[in-house]
Amino acid sequence: MIVNKNTSPQRDLYFLGGKVIEMLDDSKQSDFDFFELYKQLNDSQDVSISLFSLVLDWLFILGVVKNGVNGNVKKCF
Repeated sequence: MIVNKNTSPQRDLYFLGGKVIEMLDDSKQSDFDFFELYKQLNDSQDVSISLFSLVLDWLFILGVVKNGVNGNVKKCF
């Protein structure tokens, strides 16, 4: 389940997905290294690598990101 009333908003997929979209939108580049993107998010929000992967999976399903070259994350907007 994506929405859980027992989870703080800072650990919710919607909130973290919004943060990742904001980071992608603020950047001029279109390809991002997975671990650099994780580090950038982790600097502002304390998030585990597994939760970050779930966020990227959710954004992939929505069509916001896709797989880039060499395992990079490519924004689709």
